[in-house]
Amino acid sequence: MKSPTVVRAAGIVAATALTVALAACSSGDTDASVDPDEVSGDITLLTPIFEGSPGQELLEGELLPQFYEEYPNVTVSVDYTTYGNLNEKLTTAVVSGLVPDVMMMGVGWIEGFADKGILADLGEGGLTEESLKEKYTDEIVEAGMWDGNVYAVPIMLDTRFGVARMDILEEAGYDAPPTSWDELIEIAEATTVRESNGKLTRAGFDMMSLDARQAYFTMLFSAGGEIFNEDNTVPEFNGPEGVAALQLMTDLVNEYEVEDIGFASTDDIVNPLISGRAAMGIAHNNLWTQTLEADPEMIDNLEPFVIEGAAPGMFFGGTLATVSNNSQHPEAAQALLEFLSSPDAALAANEQRGNVPALLDLLESDYVQSNRFVQFAMENLDVAQREGGPAAWLEVRGDVAPAVQEALLEQKTPQEALDDLAALMQTAIER
Repeated sequence: MKSPTVVRAAGIVAATALTVALAACSSGDTDASVDPDEVSGDITLLTPIFEGSPGQELLEGELLPQFYEEYPNVTVSVDYTTYGNLNEKLTTAVVSGLVPDVMMMGVGWIEGFADKGILADLGEGGLTEESLKEKYTDEIVEAGMWDGNVYAVPIMLDTRFGVARMDILEEAGYDAPPTSWDELIEIAEATTVRESNGKLTRAGFDMMSLDARQAYFTMLFSAGGEIFNEDNTVPEFNGPEGVAALQLMTDLVNEYEVEDIGFASTDDIVNPLISGRAAMGIAHNNLWTQTLEADPEMIDNLEPFVIEGAAPGMFFGGTLATVSNNSQHPEAAQALLEFLSSPDAALAANEQRGNVPALLDLLESDYVQSNRFVQFAMENLDVAQREGGPAAWLEVRGDVAPAVQEALLEQKTPQEALDDLAALMQTAIER
C-alpha cells in the first residue's frame, strides 16, 4: 500500500473573550458604561443570508427577539437579498442615499465600500484589530479591514480544500490523500478512468465543479503565491508561483488528462465526488451536507485534505457585517452587528446554512464537532487565505475565471493568461 501522510494542521485553541464597547446580548461582554435602554432607533438590515422560510424564521422568529430583549428600544427592518443581487442592491442604495444601517457583504467587498466612505469605522465603537484577533485568525480579521481600520466583523466562512474519495483511492492502492503536488498527480492518474474510446468516466482530480477563480486561488496559495503585494498595489499572481499553479492545472487537464473540460460544472446537481465521477477534487465545505442529503452512506468515504505544494493551500470567502457611515442610529446599528456576530447568533446562522463559524471558540460546539468538513476547516483556518485586497477588487474579480479558462483551453500559455490579467488589474488599481 502506498501511504502518503494525511496533512493535519494543528488544532486552534479557543481564544479569550472579546471586549467591546457595545455588547451583543449573547456575548457576555456587556460594558457597564452603556445602558441598552438608552440605545434606540429604527434601523435596517440588508442580508444575503437567512434566506428562505427557514432562514427568515431563524432571524425574525428566534434571533431578533433575543436582541430586542437586550435592546427594547431598537427595531429592525430586514431586507433579504441574494449574493447575486447584493452588489446591485448596494450600488442602488449608495446612489439613492438610502444606505441600510447594517449590511452583510462578502470577503473582498469591504475594501471598495470602505474606500468610498460608505462604511463606518467600527473602532470608534470599540471593535479594534487587537481585540478581534483574540477571537479570529489574523487573516479573517484583516478581511474586514481597510487602511488600518476595522470596517467589518465576520459572521461565517465558506472554505475550499481538497477532498478525496477514500474508497476509490484504496482500490488504487493508496490509504491517504496526497501530501504534495507530485503525489496529487500520481494518485489522480491512477484513479482516472476512461472507456476504450477515450471517453472520461471518472476524473482523478476534479477542478471543474468549482468556480475557476476559487480553484485557481486555492492552487496559487498551495504554490506559496500571493494575489497582490503587501500593500495591494501590484498583482503578484503572475509571478513564478502563480504561473506554476496555473501550469499544474493546465497539465492536469492536457498532459496528465485526469479531467476534461466540460466533464463537470458548477451547475451539476450532484457533485462528482458524491456520484463517484471523481476520485479527488477541490470542494466547498458544504459538500458534507450535500452528501448527507444525496447519499448519506457515502459520507464516510470522503476525506478532506489541505492541498500541499510549496505551502498548504486552502481558500476562504465568507460573510461579514458592516455599519453604514451615515446611519442615523450608529449605536443601535453597531449593537445589532455585534449581536449577529456573537457566538450564539453566529452559530445558529452557520448551522442553518452548513457553513464554517469564524469564531475560534465555536470549534468545540456540537454543530462543528458533528460536521467533519466544518471541523476540518476550523482546525486549518490558520493556513486559509482569501481573495481581495485593493479597492478595485470587485471590478476585476470577474476577469479571473476567463483567464484561467484561456490557459486550460491552451488558448494562451499560463504566463500569457496571467500577464494579461495582471495588466487589467493594474489598470483598475491605478484608475
